[in-house]
Amino acid sequence: MATAPLRIAGASGFWGDRNDALLDQVRGGPVDVVMLDYLAEITMSILRVKKLRDPQGGYAGDFLKALKPALGDVVARGIRVVTNAGGMNPRACAEAVVKLARDAGHRGVRVGLVEGDDVADRLGALLAQGVSLANLDTGASFSTIRERVASANVYLGADPIAEALRAGAQIVVTGRCTDSALALGPLLAHFDWPADDWNRRAAGVVAGHVIECGGQASGGNFCGGWESVPDLANLGYPIAEVEASGDFVVTKHPGLGGLVTPAVVKEQLLYEIGDPRAYPTPDATADFTSFSLEDLGRDRVRISGVRGGPPPEHLKVSISYQDGWTNAVGLTFVWPHAVERARATEKLLLDRCRKLGIEIDEHHVDWIGVNAAHGAMAPPPPGGEPNEVLFRMAIRTRDRESAKRFGEEIAPLVLSGVPGACSGLLTGRPEPRAIVNFWPALVPRSAAHGSVEVLES
Repeated sequence: MATAPLRIAGASGFWGDRNDALLDQVRGGPVDVVMLDYLAEITMSILRVKKLRDPQGGYAGDFLKALKPALGDVVARGIRVVTNAGGMNPRACAEAVVKLARDAGHRGVRVGLVEGDDVADRLGALLAQGVSLANLDTGASFSTIRERVASANVYLGADPIAEALRAGAQIVVTGRCTDSALALGPLLAHFDWPADDWNRRAAGVVAGHVIECGGQASGGNFCGGWESVPDLANLGYPIAEVEASGDFVVTKHPGLGGLVTPAVVKEQLLYEIGDPRAYPTPDATADFTSFSLEDLGRDRVRISGVRGGPPPEHLKVSISYQDGWTNAVGLTFVWPHAVERARATEKLLLDRCRKLGIEIDEHHVDWIGVNAAHGAMAPPPPGGEPNEVLFRMAIRTRDRESAKRFGEEIAPLVLSGVPGACSGLLTGRPEPRAIVNFWPALVPRSAAHGSVEVLES
C-alpha cells in the first residue's frame, strides 16, 4: 500500500467552467491527479439533445479544449486526469481524447473508458421487476412521464475509475458518476483501501466533495468576505493532499490567486449535502459532523477524523423527459412609470394570446432591476421608481406552435403597445425551446454496473 500523500487537483466545477484551470493546475506546482467535473442534471439533459442531433456528440467538448494545451505536460509528468466529461456519450469522448493525443504525437497514451450508467433501455425491465421509479422528491408515479422519457443514467461510484487506473489508464473518461468518485477513484487505486473501510472511503468522498466545484473551494463565490480574496482573475483552483489515513489538506498553488481558509472550505462543505450526518453515495455514507478543520495558515486547511458507514442499498438514477415548450420575450421600459408600463404589457400580451388562440399553460414575469432575483419578497425600488426596468415574460406550453407564435408578438409592441419601450432582452424574433425536465428515482444497486475498457493512442 502506498504511503505518500496523493495530490488531487480540481480543475472544473461544471460544464462552462474555466478551460485554462487545467493548465494552471499542471504547471502551477506538483500534482499527481487532476479531476474535472462537468455534469449536473440539466447538463445531462442538454447533452442528450446534442447526442440526438449528432450520434458522435453528447459529451462536454470543453474538456478537449482544456486538455489540448495541457496534454504535453500531463504526458511528460505522468499526471493522471479523471473526468466525467463523457456525459451521454463517454465512448465518443474517450475516442476523441485518443485522437487528440495521436494528432499531437503522443503515442502510447492510455485512455480509460467507463460505461454502464445508461439504463434507458432497461427501464421496462426494471418496472417489470417491481421497481417503481417513483419521483424521489414528490412521490409521483413514473407512469405520468413514461412515454416522454429521453434518458436515464444511474450515478456510478468510484470503483470502475479505480479499475481503469489500475489497468494503466492515464486519462479516465466516465459518464454519469458521483462528483466525489472522481477523487475517490484515484485514492482507491493509489492506497488500495479495503472495500469495507468505510471511514477512509468516506474521507475520500469528503475530499472529492470539497474540490468538485472548482474555484468555489479556493475563494471563488465566497460569501464570507469576497472582498478579501486576492487576484480572482488568476484564481488558483483547489488541491486536496490526501494521506493514507484519509486525512487531507486543502490548498492551492502558491503562485495563483484565491484564498483557502476554514471559512472558504466550510461554505463548500455545506453545498448540496442534505442530512449532514448521512451524505449518501454509491461508495460510502459520509458523516459531515464527524470531522474537524484546522487552519494551518498559508492557504492550507487540514480536515481530519472523517467517519462513515456503508452506502445505501439503492442507487440514484437521473431521468430526463420532454415536458413541453417554452419561449421568452423582453422589452426595456424607461422612466417615467417604467414598472407601470411593464405591468400593462403583461396584460396586453395575455390579451393578445387569448385573441389569437395561443395556448399558455403557465407564464412568469420578471421586472429585471426590481424583482427578478427575489420575486414577491423584493422591496420597492429606492426612491420609489426605477430609472428603467427590463420586462421579461416567459411561457410554458404543450404546443410548439403556440410557443413560436408567442415569440412573434413582442416586436409589434414597439409601435402598437405601451409607449417608452426600447431595446429588449432578446434580439430578433425569439424561437421556442423544448423543455427537458428532471425526474430523480431510485434503483437497486444490481441495476447498473460500470464496465471498463482501456483505449490507446
